[in-house]
Amino acid sequence: MAEGISLAEQGSIAKEFLEGLLASMNIQADITVKELDEETVELSVNANPPTELGVLVGPRGTTLQALQEVTRTVVQAKSPSRTDRILVDVAQYRERRVAALGRFAQQVALEVVNTGEERALEPMSAADRKAVHDALSENPDVVTRSEGDDPRRFVVVAPSQ
Repeated sequence: MAEGISLAEQGSIAKEFLEGLLASMNIQADITVKELDEETVELSVNANPPTELGVLVGPRGTTLQALQEVTRTVVQAKSPSRTDRILVDVAQYRERRVAALGRFAQQVALEVVNTGEERALEPMSAADRKAVHDALSENPDVVTRSEGDDPRRFVVVAPSQ
């Protein structure tokens, strides 16, 4: 836990900020706060129907990433010292994204095994790269590595030696 304010307090500050933001955008949604571990709090934004929440996700989750960074910055501004990890998810986007990247990574791994040639994927966020690495970590036929510099960092899937 960070020194200063508790994880629960950080979650409360983040929730208050998100509620105000959603109200200013005329978006009606529920926000739940969940402590994932001693250093991580997740705020989940959900609505029924979730269609109006797409504006908070953006293309490939870029708006969601920005929303998470702004939320973290707001919490940091109210904390006398460092803050813990603050995650924001909208309409289970992150869960669905990880699952989709896992399926994609498995397809790429099959191609790499069949051709014997490594394949570089398009640049992706750190979270997306982690999802690909995690999805293939148990596959003995391929290895993964990240190359390049942010924001153009990407994953390479290669046959095992």
